[in-house]
Amino acid sequence: MTATILLAHGSRDPLWRLSIDLVRTRMVLMVPDHLVRCAFLEFCSPDLGAALSEMVALGATSITVVPMFMGMGRHVRLELPRLAGQLKRQFSEIDLIFKPPIGESPEMIDLLARMALS
Repeated sequence: MTATILLAHGSRDPLWRLSIDLVRTRMVLMVPDHLVRCAFLEFCSPDLGAALSEMVALGATSITVVPMFMGMGRHVRLELPRLAGQLKRQFSEIDLIFKPPIGESPEMIDLLARMALS
């Protein structure tokens, strides 16, 4: 079974996570049988390790982590590679794929440019 984790920063403000939860909801509506969870680096639950554990317990054998970050800040440059290495060792029984930050994708840059121009 394949699965996706949307990895976001997190915030102390509980309303902050609504947008990432909406992305997850939209993904589930688009592909109902695809397992999707949100995870957070700080301030919100679950963290990435807990989300991975849940998905493995549900039978996921291939999990893609999508960093929902707009740029290459400290978290993405320094913390995420270290965390990815640690989690790949911890969850060596599954295929664990880390995508580049979503804000770096040409599709996202084009979408934001179109939205800003509209």
